[in-house]
Amino acid sequence: MQKTYYFRYVGVVKNKTEMLKVECDRWNESASILREKALKAEHARTRERLMALYEICNGKSATQVGRSTGRNPQTIMEWVHRYNRSGAETLKYRHTGGYTPLFHHR
Repeated sequence: MQKTYYFRYVGVVKNKTEMLKVECDRWNESASILREKALKAEHARTRERLMALYEICNGKSATQVGRSTGRNPQTIMEWVHRYNRSGAETLKYRHTGGYTPLFHHR
């Protein structure tokens, strides 16, 4: 029987084969809950981030998810790090920066 060794650092669990793990249990969530949250999310970027985590929960690597979404795998891994540290709330899209509009929509 082969033993699996887990190493924990900076909010991410990697096993001996260097696969990322989304720590859903830490936040009392599951892959299906992440998918539901993604489908109900208001902003497309939030949906993209949560669906990426869902795909990783189902065995895909950050490289595979990055290839299918057009994102850099490092970006996908950063989303996993953020989720493992602070939960799904940290993946919500927040508009930061940019110019203030000259005319407000009514």
